[in-house]
Amino acid sequence: MTRLQRFGLLACLIGVALNLRPSMAAVGPLLSAIRLEIPLGFGLASLLTMLPVMAMGLAMFFGLRLAGHLGLYRSISLSLWVIGLATVARLFADSSLYLIVSAVLAGVGIAMVQALMPTLIKTRFKDHVSLCMGLYVTAIMGGAALSASLAPSVLSLTGSWRVALAIWAVLAGVGLMLWTWQRRRLHDGSAPVSTRGVSFARVPRAWTLGVFFGLGTAAYTCVLAWLAPYYVEQGWSEQHAGLLLGYLTLMEVVSGLVVPALANRSRDKRRVVAALLGLMLCGFAGLILAPQQASLVWASLLGLGIGGLFPMSLIVSMDHVEDPQGAGALTAFVQGIGYLIASLSPLLAGILRDQLGSFSTAWWSLLVVVAVMLAMVVRFDPRTYARHLQVKAEKAPVPAA
Repeated sequence: MTRLQRFGLLACLIGVALNLRPSMAAVGPLLSAIRLEIPLGFGLASLLTMLPVMAMGLAMFFGLRLAGHLGLYRSISLSLWVIGLATVARLFADSSLYLIVSAVLAGVGIAMVQALMPTLIKTRFKDHVSLCMGLYVTAIMGGAALSASLAPSVLSLTGSWRVALAIWAVLAGVGLMLWTWQRRRLHDGSAPVSTRGVSFARVPRAWTLGVFFGLGTAAYTCVLAWLAPYYVEQGWSEQHAGLLLGYLTLMEVVSGLVVPALANRSRDKRRVVAALLGLMLCGFAGLILAPQQASLVWASLLGLGIGGLFPMSLIVSMDHVEDPQGAGALTAFVQGIGYLIASLSPLLAGILRDQLGSFSTAWWSLLVVVAVMLAMVVRFDPRTYARHLQVKAEKAPVPAA
């Protein structure tokens, strides 16, 4: 591809990635308004984040198989339709079950995109994988920032939380237009794609990477679900709490863009990942000990830590395998395991809030999780990648672009 063609494809990937979080990120800032019309305890409300994340984890395992029948282009097109329809359907939400079903359907569509994008990136941008992964993940965080910060404003303008949830279907329409624009360049895989090979379930390092990704994503999903309600309980308005969550996700965008580019200078990513985890430790400690005194500082630390950790976890996984399709298959497995683990965190935090009357216990738990991740980072020495995974991973089930 020419430079202009690469730029066009990258713009398309960003347009698609913007759709991967608004269906979840818009819920937290609107939760108080939703609960005025629909009875929702914090435990039940947590299902609006937990179940789509769980669906994302489960869908990762059949995403590659579906791509084997439909091809990459049609698979992601279908995913964007599912995300868009599930989002716009919230205009008619009249029960908690309706909201939960729409969230799960959106989660399935999101998982399909996330299962296939790493392969496309490593195939088409193999000389700039870290930078392109950073841009892709930055766009994911950007979609979360837009929806979290603007959803309360839409509620204020329209007087309807349903509109504030459904309006993000517009992003799916934009993503579909961009994706269709790139159809020729994506080489629609009309022929079946081979998915034969060994299972990563028999590779211990793949499980380690999956657990690491899952613990980091647990911190992200819990903050996404409960930061705004936490500050509403601290006496903040919904608009200010939503803006704080939007600011945190903006810091995620900055970190997701900058950190992978800086980390690309070295194959050993352990120091960078450890520094990001240190920022998260400080951020969670601040939420517990002084939530009102320096809220922007804690949001900044958490945003920078979480925003950089998400792409770096995937990049470390991809670095284990040189083959682009094998790397994509590995990251699909890692995300599948990871999202299943992460899906439990909003539910556990919601239950703790219902039982103890505070989110502080949840922040303490996540602080311990981050400390465990710091201990795990030491194992990701690039000199051992071949011994742990590379030979087996090259035989793994793979999708073609």
